[in-house]
Amino acid sequence: MQSLPKHCINTLKGRISPIRLNSRKALTLMQSSTPLTFVHSQTTHPTALAAREAVLANPGFGKYYSDHMVAIDWDAEHNWHGARVTPYAPLTLDPASLVLHYAQAVFEGLKAYRHADGSIWTFRPEVNAQRFSHSAERLGLPELSHDLFLQSLKELVQLDRDWVPSEVESSLYLRPFMIANENSLSVRGADKVAYYVIGSPAGPYFSSGVTPVPIWVSTQRTRAARGGTGYAKCAGNYAGSLAPLKDARKNGCPQVLFLDSEHGQYLEELGGMNIFVVQKDGTLVTPALSDSILPGVTRASVIELARSEGRTVQERPISLTEVRDGLASKQITELFACGTAALIFPISALKSEEFSYGNDSTVAGPVTLALRQQLLDIQYGKTTDTRNWMLRLA
Repeated sequence: MQSLPKHCINTLKGRISPIRLNSRKALTLMQSSTPLTFVHSQTTHPTALAAREAVLANPGFGKYYSDHMVAIDWDAEHNWHGARVTPYAPLTLDPASLVLHYAQAVFEGLKAYRHADGSIWTFRPEVNAQRFSHSAERLGLPELSHDLFLQSLKELVQLDRDWVPSEVESSLYLRPFMIANENSLSVRGADKVAYYVIGSPAGPYFSSGVTPVPIWVSTQRTRAARGGTGYAKCAGNYAGSLAPLKDARKNGCPQVLFLDSEHGQYLEELGGMNIFVVQKDGTLVTPALSDSILPGVTRASVIELARSEGRTVQERPISLTEVRDGLASKQITELFACGTAALIFPISALKSEEFSYGNDSTVAGPVTLALRQQLLDIQYGKTTDTRNWMLRLA
């Protein structure tokens, strides 16, 4: 299992150290490792074959959902319990549920891939499980054991395996999430929580080929600040990115890039993706992780793949000035972003109301395309998984 980089661990020091856990949290971690038996309750109204095939032929992203979902309950007295797989259905929440008022909600995103032999796999889920624990801790939520996290994915996919598309670059997107569903208006951590996993078939991010896109740079609004929740995958971080994303789309850009909150000059991350710069000599540069940047699974994988083929990878601050000058001098030859949904997509330009850096190229760079293909080949079983990154789900 991959650990967070040392400098990120130092940043988080004192927040995740087991010797500083209070008694309730220590009990949660100990008991959540106890295996739970999942009770299955299959839907009596499964999606008709023709309707499901129509969805899988053109699923888009986040528009349709498989027939079932996973649910596990937690409370301060009983810890994790009631593990079950049930028909996909609306949740019932009291208007006073803490999540509706104080945003105690964390989530993950990963995909299930169908291989040529029909088996179904997912990519580095242990890293997602670790990040989910870090996110829960930061939001004052109970931590789910990594084993239970992985088992919940298997339980859903094994029942809804027919919802996993067979085409390359299509998948079943898996969304584990945890919410505080205790009824209270008191400002405190919840004593009652629910964990769920849902599945949504997803098609290729690029329906007409991998084409570079311009990215809007938010110069007035930041995504996260030092000491905040930027390293956690929590709902509030994404809520704060949505108004700048509206600005981006008004200006012809599908995504928004955020700068650091202290200086307003250094690249941090996109609303849900990490960013890389490719230099003329093949060196990759990406912002160093901090407690204001999400440690992406794809980011970590790109770094490992690049270093294994002899590329230099630098994790350090990258200023807008460096990008501007590097693009002008052609010292910087490519920009790309990466994340679970898009995997890797090329960036043609960085734009704002004050500037435009880039050339609006319509052709993705060779380094971007090569790294993207390497990841696809691993995820879809087209090359040997020498790093044991893939876990079989069904």
